Amino acid sequence: MTQWVYGFGEGRADGRADMRNLLGGKGANLAEMSSIGLPVPPGFTVTTEVCTYYYDNGETYPDDLKAQVETALAKVEAEVGMKFGDVANPLLVSVRSGARASMPGMMDTVLNLGLNDQTVEGLIKRSGDARFAYDSYRRFIQMYSDVVLGVDHGHFEELLEIAKEEKGVHLDTDLEADDLRTLVEQFKARVQDELGSPFPTDPMDQLWGAVGAVFGSWMNQRAKVYRRLHNIPAAWGTAVNVQAMVFGNMGDDCATGVAFTRDPSHGANDFYGEFLVNAQGEDVVAGIRTPQTLTVAARRAQGSDLPSMEEVMPEVYKQLCDVRAMLEGHYKDMQDIEFTVQGAKLYMLQTRSGKRTVHSALKIAVDMVEEGLITKEEAISRIEPQGLDQLLHPTLDPDAERNVIAKGLPASPGAASGKVVFSADAAEAAARDGQRVILVRIETSPEDIHGMHAAEGILTTRGGMTSHAAVVARGMGRPCVSGAGSIRVDYANGTFFVGETTVKVGDHITIDGGTGEIMVGEVPTVQPEVSGNFATLMEWADQVRRMKVRANAETPADAQVARDFGAEGIGLCRTEHMFFEGERIIAMRGMILASNEKGRRTELDKLLPMQRSDFVELFRIMEGLPVTIRLLDPPLHEFLPHSDEEMTEVSKATGVSMDDVRRRSLELKESNPMLGHRGCRLAVTFPEICEMQSRAIFEAAAEVGKTGTAPVPEVMIPLAATAREIEILKEIIDRIAKEVIAETGVQLEYLVGTMIELPRAALMAGEIAGPAEFFSFGTNDLTQTTYGLSRDDAGAFLNEYKEQGIVEQDPFVSLDQVGVGELVKIAAERGRAVRPDIKLGICGEHGGDPASIEFCESVGLDYVSCSPFRVPIARLSAAQATVAQSRAQAAD
Repeated sequence: MTQWVYGFGEGRADGRADMRNLLGGKGANLAEMSSIGLPVPPGFTVTTEVCTYYYDNGETYPDDLKAQVETALAKVEAEVGMKFGDVANPLLVSVRSGARASMPGMMDTVLNLGLNDQTVEGLIKRSGDARFAYDSYRRFIQMYSDVVLGVDHGHFEELLEIAKEEKGVHLDTDLEADDLRTLVEQFKARVQDELGSPFPTDPMDQLWGAVGAVFGSWMNQRAKVYRRLHNIPAAWGTAVNVQAMVFGNMGDDCATGVAFTRDPSHGANDFYGEFLVNAQGEDVVAGIRTPQTLTVAARRAQGSDLPSMEEVMPEVYKQLCDVRAMLEGHYKDMQDIEFTVQGAKLYMLQTRSGKRTVHSALKIAVDMVEEGLITKEEAISRIEPQGLDQLLHPTLDPDAERNVIAKGLPASPGAASGKVVFSADAAEAAARDGQRVILVRIETSPEDIHGMHAAEGILTTRGGMTSHAAVVARGMGRPCVSGAGSIRVDYANGTFFVGETTVKVGDHITIDGGTGEIMVGEVPTVQPEVSGNFATLMEWADQVRRMKVRANAETPADAQVARDFGAEGIGLCRTEHMFFEGERIIAMRGMILASNEKGRRTELDKLLPMQRSDFVELFRIMEGLPVTIRLLDPPLHEFLPHSDEEMTEVSKATGVSMDDVRRRSLELKESNPMLGHRGCRLAVTFPEICEMQSRAIFEAAAEVGKTGTAPVPEVMIPLAATAREIEILKEIIDRIAKEVIAETGVQLEYLVGTMIELPRAALMAGEIAGPAEFFSFGTNDLTQTTYGLSRDDAGAFLNEYKEQGIVEQDPFVSLDQVGVGELVKIAAERGRAVRPDIKLGICGEHGGDPASIEFCESVGLDYVSCSPFRVPIARLSAAQATVAQSRAQAAD
């Protein structure tokens, strides 16, 4: 028989902390606190498996669930000496949700369940306090009606305000027992009016209604949104926790509160929290009464006149301090706790790992190592890698006013303000004049690279988290908001508008790439601070991790940022990004428009010194570390102009007639350029391009080798599907290398490899490993070609796919480990079978995603490569992956 219900209480529990997948976080921790002897009101947890059953079987329950709930309820009754539904000595319960991942404020709670017109009299008799009993009753009706019956809570707030006005008071606590009794009748009447049926009075009906509401709330809109934002699968489900009520609103020896065992904002080892005397839990966060501090020190720091718990309840405060120490010693982490005091006795209602800022997380982790509470490996595992973004980019001043006009996707972190421009050329021109600008585009293309680099931030109205704008902005460390679909851009008139707001070229806006918000005007920013704790933790991470971390970089500025952030080489230098500026684009277009090989070579000779100088700078910055240079990858049409105005400029610059420019543009246009004449196919058909790039690489390596540490360039052939493509191009690369060695007298070491970005290449990896000395998995394109999906267009439907459970996450954000990952595994195994020492890495956007990095560790890749600003994230993630792998092996 399946166990659907797990009991807990003071000193006993059916569950444990490590059963959070089954019991949810709240239920698992209630069981754990009970087991270690903390004062926990008894109760039981209905498991997440019931939630899954509920939705898989037409919102019905397992046949034996009712009997298990009744048995568990009887145990609670025996422990507390009360009976559920008994008119003389009624047991009241709370019903709370509890998913395995914390979802604060996303799920629904009901308190004081079991009250009706008869049991309230029993509560009055037991407590001797009619006001308390009717206050609990009116709270229950309001909560139950809102959460379970769907009656808007505003109806009850209105009636409560009218009651206070008629009484001439301002606070709920000023209402007397008779006032509250009248309010209860008014509440029930309003339910009857709204639903056409009376408020339920049978306690067991109330209980099952609340259980169903908790399961129902798992699929409410706010829960769906929260899950989508935090990548929580709907299949996890939620548990339901039913627990005997303890009351913080029974008098002045009662209280309720929340606390953190350390300061969650700054990480200091200070007891941090708030409480209210004679109140229930929701009062602390509702803002109706001003909460009091726990400690005298906190009261003085806030300048508060309200006494602290340390002063008004010294004995209870001492008990709470003991609990604080016990919880930190047991869980070995900062805890977020909820408690109630009833009759001067402390009860613990919840504990969980407390949410904290990244600054606080780093300090707490480092401090706990120094205190001997945790190991360095545990400290490394505690930090959320994505949170490090807060340390690496400017953020908006939290105290500054902001006028938000629209919201898009938070595509690249950081915040920036500047004047609006609508073209890359305008951005570059304005930046040269010392102006700070935000580049606003419907969508960006490779032609916009120079403007994106010049801008303070980028805003697009199309595209998702893995669109061109998002990927390039993250690589450059520029804030970016993409997919702001409510904005309409009018290039012709130099404006964009959203709703009633129109923004013109030259107007100031602010974007927040961390939240996706777009604001009118300038909002002050706060520059990031990299603390000593950050450096300490990263040093520990580097000592632990196995995989190397490289950066995707092609400009000296990006390469220097990468080195400053601890990159151990360049894993992807996209040479095409070097051709879009100034004289380079003119020479590039001249090469494309040339009618024969001689003409192409003439233009390539102009590009050679430019490419060489770029590589010289990269090699010098990297000081002997590996630099993987990808040969020209995109189709040639991307370099050509599209408008008549641009074509006229090209015609004048190259001396080619307008008719020839148009003709060549039409010749190069492809139906599906992503799968067209690009990558190694360009080099095979135009070998002179491969020759020029190879010569630039080796001449730069020789130049640097004469005066400094000789680099070991890794020449990467893109989009290869066959071994023969690599063999043809490797012959050219080797020939040019020999020529440069003979010409310069400098001995050069280098590798020739390929980018695995086609399913065929992954499947034929054994054959390809013959000529290829390394594989770099280009998982952006490998994902596109495996799914048959454009990453620039997938945003239109991927959210719907996630909602319907077709995919758990956007496969362009986090690697599809089952499908695309299987191809990576196959390629790694088959490549190593032929060439045991083959170097394996990943250079797609997934190289900066923690879950994808953990997968790379499991496959045994040698390195990951990511954008410069994600290098610290990758370093920490790689260390965490090593620790997780070691633990898994030890467990086996």
